[in-house]
This record gives sequence, structure tokens and C-alpha cells, in this order.
Amino acid sequence: MFGGGGGGLNPRKMKQMMEQMGIDMEDIEAEEVVIKTPDGDLVFDDAEVQLMEAQGQKTYQVVGEPEQREGGASGDADTAADDVDAGVPQADVDIVVQRAGVDEATAREALEEADGDLAAAVASLE
Repeated sequence: MFGGGGGGLNPRKMKQMMEQMGIDMEDIEAEEVVIKTPDGDLVFDDAEVQLMEAQGQKTYQVVGEPEQREGGASGDADTAADDVDAGVPQADVDIVVQRAGVDEATAREALEEADGDLAAAVASLE
């Protein structure tokens, strides 16, 4: 597709073409990438990670050799329990904290009362 030969396109030319098509690429300095699956975790140490954004959609590319770990054996069991407390995802709590300017406990309580509805939780705190 991009012509024969061993070298391919040079990186600068490729980046220029991508910018013309509205595609933005950025290297991310990642120390560790963890992909959780039902069969266990894939853990990439020192992985190369690139973020590509095109038409408002973000795509992450991870390059490296993962280590397979049993689910929960990675020592992150406590973290997983913290992420979802009483059915409220931590990310939702963080959004309510930021939008309403309240502490985490207040945000979590508002989300629980609103059955997880972000807008209703923020509105009840304003």
C-alpha cells in the first residue's frame, strides 16, 4: 500500500500526512499498562503507548510484551474495591466532586441517592 522496500515512509513525512488528514498522534510516557480480563490481567511494564486522535475519537496503541497475571493476584484487589463502592464508580464520584465542589463522601452519598445519575447528583448539591 505504501510502496515496497525495506524503509517505508520516513516518520516525518508520515506525521505530516496524518496532520493533513486531521489525525493527531502523541507519545505517552507510561510506566505500566494493565488490561483486566475475565481470565486474568495483562501487565505491560515499560510499554510504548501512543494516543491517536481522529474525528474526536481517541485510540490508544500499546506496544510491548505483557506479563500474564491471575485476576486479583496483582495486589490490586483493594484498588478494585475502592473503584466501585456500593455500586458507584470512582470516576463518577470524581466528576461530582469537581462539578459541585464537595468532598468525596458527600459526592458518593448524592450519587447513591440519585441512583447513579450524575446530573441529578450535581443538581442536588448546587
